[in-house]
Amino acid sequence: MKKNQLICLAVFMAISSFANAQFGKIKVNTKTVEAGTKVVKAATLSDEDVIKMTDEYMDWMDKHNPVATGKDPYAVRLKKIVDGLKEIDGLKLNIKAYKVIDVNAFACANGDVRVLAGLMDLMTDDEIRAVIGHEMGHVANHDTKDAMRTAYLTSAAKDAVASQGGAAASLSESQLGALAEALANAQFSQKQETEADNYGFEFLKRNGYNLEAMGSAFRKLEALAKEAGGKKGKQIFSSHPDTKKRAERMEKRAKEEGGK
Repeated sequence: MKKNQLICLAVFMAISSFANAQFGKIKVNTKTVEAGTKVVKAATLSDEDVIKMTDEYMDWMDKHNPVATGKDPYAVRLKKIVDGLKEIDGLKLNIKAYKVIDVNAFACANGDVRVLAGLMDLMTDDEIRAVIGHEMGHVANHDTKDAMRTAYLTSAAKDAVASQGGAAASLSESQLGALAEALANAQFSQKQETEADNYGFEFLKRNGYNLEAMGSAFRKLEALAKEAGGKKGKQIFSSHPDTKKRAERMEKRAKEEGGK
């Protein structure tokens, strides 16, 4: 994915730039922190270390972004959308909405899923389920764990890990900020995105959701790309398989499966 898109650890697509956030935008960093000089191979991080680091990271994210709770319309709607969706592939889910304008959603290796208000304003309930399914595809395919390992190598967080011989230490505010910045620069390959699309479609099928929702979600993202226009629009989608082709592929699968 493009560098200016938030990835924690899996992102569907975004149209907005996620640098130091202002009010109304998702916050991924509070200060600039230079990465340390110690070199620790990502392989030294166990799956348990990655989950621990993800737990700390998401705690940081929830504290620094407005979470919709209680009777907030976004919270109420999201609860309805994911009603009955407690886990995927044995992983317990914790799904919340952020009241920020970015058109985005992400899922993490620990089962945390965050859907941003900008995406909810743009998409139908069925399309949001398709987005969540895609994001969980990155989790199921271990893309998210790999992204965390890579991000930690390029941030100050690696010093905390190195200091304890490879075991993930508790991260400071500044280290979590640096990790957020590194995750925002993470990228998934076209193959990973395609596989996540496939997982998302099967997710819709397994749960009896609208199979046409994946294709229609891509169509809306395609329209947003056209709105962005010119160089900016091309940059946003340059690291993805062609959005139009992805939409066509999902629409073809939905037609073959008979829709809903």
